[in-house]
Amino acid sequence: MYVTDFPDDLMQTQAAWNDTYQALAAPRARDTTALRRRLLLLSVRLWWHPYWETVPSVPAARSELRQLARLHGAIRAA
Repeated sequence: MYVTDFPDDLMQTQAAWNDTYQALAAPRARDTTALRRRLLLLSVRLWWHPYWETVPSVPAARSELRQLARLHGAIRAA
């Protein structure tokens, strides 16, 4: 299933989640409490986003969102 019409705010939230997760996973991460709180906040925003009420297969769409956000992050980093 390819659902590429994700709202911009949902894509930005997933990208922020990925960035925060990477910062937390880095060796000798600083300010881990703030990073964990941010990760939790972003997780809640992702999970309860209204977009999921409009998608027939939520698990597949969530997976695609994660893959697209990783791909966009890799493109940004290159």
